[in-house]
Amino acid sequence: MEENDDTERVWNLVDKIGFCMLATRSGEHIKARPMSAYAEPLENSIYFLTDVASDKDEEITRWPNVCLAFADTRGQKYVSLSGVAVVINDRELIKELWATPAKAWWEDEDDQSIRVLKVTPTSAEYWDSPGTVISYIMMAAAAISHTKPDIGDNAEVDL
Repeated sequence: MEENDDTERVWNLVDKIGFCMLATRSGEHIKARPMSAYAEPLENSIYFLTDVASDKDEEITRWPNVCLAFADTRGQKYVSLSGVAVVINDRELIKELWATPAKAWWEDEDDQSIRVLKVTPTSAEYWDSPGTVISYIMMAAAAISHTKPDIGDNAEVDL
């Protein structure tokens, strides 16, 4: 598979999965929390809505390198993205990104505590298998034959 195909695969998986664990540095520790992602491949960006009062915003200001971990466990599809994050106050972009998941945290898109977290990915790795049942069958066959299972595609990608 060519690099452009791998890049496209990463973006398709990110878009399809939609939610990820955002991992940030907090002093000596790494913290992760679930976030709803808005992928913009043409901009090489992933956006999130966040609250100005959250710990992650302060963490990102101090340590902007983050990791996004996307997982579709039923489909056995995963993406790990590394990148640089920045928190911005772009009111028009907030309105563009406003969707149902945001209503759990804010009453409307005009709430002045909403910010945009923009992640510019620098690299990614994906694992894309044919699904749970087939993966288990292939792992069982490999165990019996004492070989390693081929349970899908895996690639590291520079973005």
